[in-house]
Amino acid sequence: MGVVYRVSGPVVIAKDVENAKMFDVVYVGEERLIGEIIRIIGNNSTIQVYEDTSGLRPGEPVVNTSKPLSVELGPGLLRSIYDGIQRPLPVLKEKSGEFIRRGVFANALDEKAEWEFVPSVKPGDTVNSGSIIGYVQESQIIKTRIMVPYGIRGAVKDIYSGKFTVNDTVGIVNTTNGEIKLTMKEYWSVRFPRPYKEKLPPQIPMITGQRVIDTFFTIAKGGTACVIGPFGSGKTVIQHQLAKWSDTDVVVYVGCGERGNEMTEVLVTFPELIDPKTKGPLMDRTVLIANTSNMPVAAREASVYTAITIAEYFRDMGYDVSLMADSTSRWAEAMREISGRLEEMPGEEGYPAYLSRRLAEFYERAGRVVTLNDQLGSVTVVGAVSPPGGDTSEPVSQGTLRLTKVFWALDASLANRRHFPSVNWLASYSLYHSTIKEWFEKNISKEWNMMRDRAMAILQQEEELQQIVQLVGPDALPDKERIILDTAKMLREDYLQQSAFDDVDTYCSLKKQHMMLKTILNYHDLSLKFVSSGVSLKSILGMKVRERISRMKEIREEMIAEIENINREMEDEFKSLGVA
Repeated sequence: MGVVYRVSGPVVIAKDVENAKMFDVVYVGEERLIGEIIRIIGNNSTIQVYEDTSGLRPGEPVVNTSKPLSVELGPGLLRSIYDGIQRPLPVLKEKSGEFIRRGVFANALDEKAEWEFVPSVKPGDTVNSGSIIGYVQESQIIKTRIMVPYGIRGAVKDIYSGKFTVNDTVGIVNTTNGEIKLTMKEYWSVRFPRPYKEKLPPQIPMITGQRVIDTFFTIAKGGTACVIGPFGSGKTVIQHQLAKWSDTDVVVYVGCGERGNEMTEVLVTFPELIDPKTKGPLMDRTVLIANTSNMPVAAREASVYTAITIAEYFRDMGYDVSLMADSTSRWAEAMREISGRLEEMPGEEGYPAYLSRRLAEFYERAGRVVTLNDQLGSVTVVGAVSPPGGDTSEPVSQGTLRLTKVFWALDASLANRRHFPSVNWLASYSLYHSTIKEWFEKNISKEWNMMRDRAMAILQQEEELQQIVQLVGPDALPDKERIILDTAKMLREDYLQQSAFDDVDTYCSLKKQHMMLKTILNYHDLSLKFVSSGVSLKSILGMKVRERISRMKEIREEMIAEIENINREMEDEFKSLGVA
């Protein structure tokens, strides 16, 4: 048994830890605080402790479990709310009250709950690592598929059906090393990606229902995106919207070092949200991991690994999973604090030299893959970055931008004007357009990509014209350029602006997006055409149909045919102005 030698915040140095290996989980002190070995020099083991170390003294015992930091995977993950090391918060509350007591242990999965297991193999079938042997109907749309743990291969000797706990035997496999009993629970080390057969190119978009994202800065399933913006610009609301409305099967939301009031909002509102797909609770397909800024800093570092391992588990079942990490800046700050305690040589702005590698290890675990059981699954990662003062030249922002293929740049000036989502359309980008354009042409419209490019060109032209307007005023511009300003205003206010708190506008289908964008561009083309034929710009700007266009976003999904009527009304009103 080892003993504590030195304590420096969350970092503890212990002597003579038995059979110490890198990343072994240990119990530190009389209260058995959970920690992980992160460095070994001679007989000294450096441990990062995932709980508060106040009062810990040299000489207290350190017990090695000889197991890496792992998560429990099986039925019961959905609807759960965990801390950074997968301890269920409702159970911790029962055991220790409103404030989590040190040294409290709780199983991640309820070991008393019984689940109806339905087998999908029979005796004599050959199974490999990842093979699906049965399932549990855990929620209305999610079947938790029970898979053979990694490293096991053989023939099924027995398989059972009925109600079982996660620890009960549901099958027996004959392997070259003898019989192995299978349960519905497995463990996986959080620091090692789960294996798959093949990684596929990102060719299918993740539909979010947010017009600025779906139209201009699309993310692919299995892709990566970063949301960067200063305080108050709406990062958390965007991630909430993606969690609620994205067309993925499972959502894993990790609040990594966020303010307590923000995580409280998530924990209170998510259980009450209705899933638009099933009309049931959204929590039926959601896993929440809450690690607030006042929780131990080392657990913050572990929380993102816990989250992505759970996401990979559902991916291996053949589901599309979206992971929202809010925010990776706090995660990097945790790394910086621990690095300082370890007395490592600091890199830029005090962050450790391995910051970029850790970021890469996290984002590289995203992807759309062929699983070991030949299912198609994906993990899409959206990470929020909160740069101090909104300065995107700092290391976390730059490291993230090098790794992710979608950048949603949140603009404080847009947020101050109450323009939400405050995504700056001139600073943001998506590198997936070339790989997913074929999907849009096949499933939405052949003109989709052309329309998107035209709309973006109009917004860019507006930015150039604004410099002239500031000098001479809009009235000095030719009519055609004033039409560009007018159309750009429509795109900004009637298309890009979207209320997350409006029952109708909070979600916009691709079909409705296509019809809205087509209507605005049709208005633009008709305006140019009729101005060229001598119709005054004043009469065009006074058209009644303009108000109807501005209210398109209020039209419900089941009534979007009304947008076609607006188009017809617009064409008739233009004709009434004169011959083009």
